[in-house]
Amino acid sequence: MTTLARATDTLTRDALTVLQPGFAGTTAPDWLLRRLGEGLASVALFGRNVTSPEQVAALTAQLRAEREDVLVAIDEEGGDVTRLEVRTGSSFPGNHALGAVDDVGLTRAVAAELGRRLAAAGVDFNWAPSADVNSNPDNPVIGVRSFGADTDLVARHTAAYVTGMQSAGVATCTKHFPGHGDTGIDSHHAMPRIDVDAGVLAERDLVPFRAAVAAGTRAVMSAHILVPALDPDLPATLSRRILTDLLRGEMGYDGLIVTDGIEMRAIAGTYGIERGTAMAIAAGADAICVGGGLSDEGTVRRLSDALVAAVRAGELPEERLADAAERVRALARWTAANRPDGGRSEDTADGDVGLRAARRAVRVTVAEEFTPLTEPPYVAAFTPVANIAVGDETPWGVAAELRRLLPGTETGAFNGADAGSEALAAAGSRRIVAVVRDEHRHPWMASALDVLLAARPDTVVVEMGVPRAEARGALHLATHGAARVCGRAAAEAIAGV
Repeated sequence: MTTLARATDTLTRDALTVLQPGFAGTTAPDWLLRRLGEGLASVALFGRNVTSPEQVAALTAQLRAEREDVLVAIDEEGGDVTRLEVRTGSSFPGNHALGAVDDVGLTRAVAAELGRRLAAAGVDFNWAPSADVNSNPDNPVIGVRSFGADTDLVARHTAAYVTGMQSAGVATCTKHFPGHGDTGIDSHHAMPRIDVDAGVLAERDLVPFRAAVAAGTRAVMSAHILVPALDPDLPATLSRRILTDLLRGEMGYDGLIVTDGIEMRAIAGTYGIERGTAMAIAAGADAICVGGGLSDEGTVRRLSDALVAAVRAGELPEERLADAAERVRALARWTAANRPDGGRSEDTADGDVGLRAARRAVRVTVAEEFTPLTEPPYVAAFTPVANIAVGDETPWGVAAELRRLLPGTETGAFNGADAGSEALAAAGSRRIVAVVRDEHRHPWMASALDVLLAARPDTVVVEMGVPRAEARGALHLATHGAARVCGRAAAEAIAGV
């Protein structure tokens, strides 16, 4: 092989190494296995790849038969954002519920058990936790994914989550740097902009990331957001000032930097995924998350070719690409060295910790003396459009859990200007349980509750989002998230179990 051919081969392998692509199906396609042999070092799992923990374990075994040290990544925050339990709802409350309890030992235990289950399924890299301080209550994409709006609270729980999950041998990826909490736009759709000065960012948004770095997080995920105080021209994912000068230089971080999904419109719609990929690596990112609907070999080829072309055009230093690829391999070595052995996983199991945490997170407000329900009610779910991070595949609410406790419970989903009157008509004479999600962000939802409570003041209200609106109803429950266990905790309170 000539020197040029060897150099080209190394360049191509490095370009493949920094990609973290998804794929379609519940078994690995031939093209993915072939690319693993050619240098691809990471594979991303999404809800479309999951039917059960046993199936995921078989899938990851199939991947490791081709490349033993492959990084298997997943977006498993617990709570509203779950992939491992995408069709049933999570066994773990999300960050906002853990922040409401504010017991760092509990957060550590929840993360450790979630990590144990991921490790048992062969997953060793989790794009979590969210370290965003939810300072904008109208944030459409973070919300209950955040531990809260208080900087110190978010920092201590981020550190506890990192410690807990990595104790199970699963690398954490703290996100979305330098902080997505003060945005009013979802970066899946457009480019958010945060217009605060550098002092506010340092004292508010960066503190939880400093805590994560101190706790040893193995990875940090960049946000597709424009922060003019840090870089007036480029979003964080593409900014050398933010990724290299700030995160690596000022904050002393030496682990893997991975981008948020490169196909998200904030990058794809402005720069295109090929140019965005090359710019991100040049700025200091080490790995490119390729999620969403981009799940084919053609996308992997386009992105690896774009990286090689950028090196040859002098737009991306070859040494920077090589450094990024080495950081990916270093993380793979860490996960391989920390992979739990056969018996350890079950020995450390704490299967009920998620439910215990969800029960502790419920906040109850009673307007008058409340008698638990003994007859099956009508559950009116006022359903907003789900953001892309959460998705619409995962069931939520309290109806399924109330039906288990009070057989015969009926339910319906409502949305829009006439939601209140439609729910009243559907409920008939049954007691109504109204379930909302971020009432404060949806005027139509608040109006629907107005209609219900005017006609039926004995209505029970369950808020499963961020509880910013006034508590009202004969009984008001704030669960701080819509995970399956949050629904169960609320149903138990309604039925007096």
